[in-house]
Amino acid sequence: MNMKLKYELLKEEKSTKARLGKIITKYGKYQTPMFMPVGTLATVKTLAPEEIKETKAGIILANTYHLWLRPGEDIVNEAGGLHKFMNYDGPILTDSGGFQVFSLANSKDISEEGVAFKNQLNGDRLFLTPEKSIEIQNKLDSDIAMSFDECPPASASHDYLKQSIERTIRWAKRGKDVHNNKNQALFGIVQGGPHEDLRKYSATETVKLDFDGYSIGGVANDGEDKEAMYKAIDYSIPYLPKDKLRYLMGVGEPIDIIEGVIRGVDIFDCVLPTRLARHGNALTKYGKINIKNKKYKKDFTPLDSTCDCYACQNYTRSYIKHLISCNETFGARLLSIHNIRFLIRLTEELRQAIENDNILEYKQEFIKNYYGDKYE
Repeated sequence: MNMKLKYELLKEEKSTKARLGKIITKYGKYQTPMFMPVGTLATVKTLAPEEIKETKAGIILANTYHLWLRPGEDIVNEAGGLHKFMNYDGPILTDSGGFQVFSLANSKDISEEGVAFKNQLNGDRLFLTPEKSIEIQNKLDSDIAMSFDECPPASASHDYLKQSIERTIRWAKRGKDVHNNKNQALFGIVQGGPHEDLRKYSATETVKLDFDGYSIGGVANDGEDKEAMYKAIDYSIPYLPKDKLRYLMGVGEPIDIIEGVIRGVDIFDCVLPTRLARHGNALTKYGKINIKNKKYKKDFTPLDSTCDCYACQNYTRSYIKHLISCNETFGARLLSIHNIRFLIRLTEELRQAIENDNILEYKQEFIKNYYGDKYE
């Protein structure tokens, strides 16, 4: 079945900009706000597609840059696209590869044409252009492709950011001009750091290009504080159309998801839940815990007694501590299942709070439980 993903706004919360929405895809309908697990190399680390589905995940992410290097977009294309290649029968979003490229490139390697950088696997010189990024994503056959943008550091000057935004807008147009997968939605990216004038400029100019959805970028860079992140959202949202999806890139800290939703964001992604899991950390209603801690050795309760995930329904903190202490991968799998489900449950609760028009009360209750006295 051929169809491009669509978004429908269902309700706005009475006292905030929070939105309840619906994404319609050929794989079914999914409600927003939504958290999207990250599957960088066409796999959410340690988990099978069936386990991802059991967490009630909708859209998942794959990484254009990494799949370009291995196994190559032509192999994925020959396999029948990402969905068949990785056996995931739900919607997939591919990023543009920009974030990875810019972490590998020097500013002198960025030109109007594209970005030159070194292949981190074998040292080869590579060159990625807006056209090439879109061509790769067309072949990967994801449901949502992202425009190729520059992701400047949070510390970049106003002047540099202005020039960067102008180039990103030109790149977005170039990418849109060559995009030729009629089943794939293409999103534009708003940049501008913490500056109100630049966010407004970037959003209004990007919206003029008429993308299928819009993302707010440059908020998960190293060195950016939470207030700067929230300002970047506040400065971008008013200029984005109400009838299209809004995506905050690379954000997965629970409070940041809540603050993003309150400000009008629909979808989020982050490697946080699986990365925390591999280091023995679990997200719980009463805060983050490190399961390696000695006190969990004889703790025969679930990771989180309020959680309905497979890990919490079947295993104890004591057993998972044992697995992690012995470097057994099953421990990382159980924690990954739980952490992903935790963030997806958070977005389910936020949807209910929007429905009930009490999202600010929900936020206060969440902070009290999760952060206790530690939250400022």
